[in-house]
Amino acid sequence: MIRLHVPQTLFPGAALAPTLDQSRYLTQVMRLKAGDLLLVFNGVDGEWRCVVAEVLKKGVILKAEDQVRPQTHGPDLELIVAVVKKARVETIVEKAAELGAKRVRLAITQRTNAERIRLDRLDAIAEEAAEQTGRLDVPVIDEPVKLEAILDTWEDGRRLMFCDETGGAPPVRALASPSPSGEGERKPWSILIGPEGGFSPEEGERLRALSFTTAVSLGPRILRADTAAIAAMTLWQAAVGDWDRGYDRD
Repeated sequence: MIRLHVPQTLFPGAALAPTLDQSRYLTQVMRLKAGDLLLVFNGVDGEWRCVVAEVLKKGVILKAEDQVRPQTHGPDLELIVAVVKKARVETIVEKAAELGAKRVRLAITQRTNAERIRLDRLDAIAEEAAEQTGRLDVPVIDEPVKLEAILDTWEDGRRLMFCDETGGAPPVRALASPSPSGEGERKPWSILIGPEGGFSPEEGERLRALSFTTAVSLGPRILRADTAAIAAMTLWQAAVGDWDRGYDRD
């Protein structure tokens, strides 16, 4: 069934007005008409069955009927990635949403060769990926910030999987090790992917010295940023993520 992300509160009988683009998608692409059913979610109230109540000249009106899935949340995982070429950033955001990231943070490193980033475009990509994958929320996409500022304001208790192109432990082995604080595997995590030119020696030295960092290697081959992001998130999900169990982080 078609799934749609909406910002409105969901409850029995709620009238929902999708955006003009969403309305065109429903009526012109998917050919829905009055009386047809679809699923909607807003990241807060779970997933709801809705009916197309009215088809107007400039949009549609949906009516919420009943909840089909309560709200759940995946692991608290964020992807931090250096800004690379636009097409690759878009791929990274799409795959991060598919692989369960809660947040994508764009970083400016010493070797970043930044292109103009359209956050509205990235938000739309993340939303579409969430609709297609069945997740009940949409990852947040942050505007680019200097890596040093991200590290200076690091969240207490969050661990960092640093994908170090100069060397590190195999990811599965490193992630299976107890955390430095002795806390459980369900603590918040971040994954850091560098720019095409790699991290500078100063950045690498600082990252490896941080108490919350787990340095890992993604193998003997040099990977592009989008490939590295997909590989790292896959390995993380397989080791400590939600692939082998239900995961509710309310």
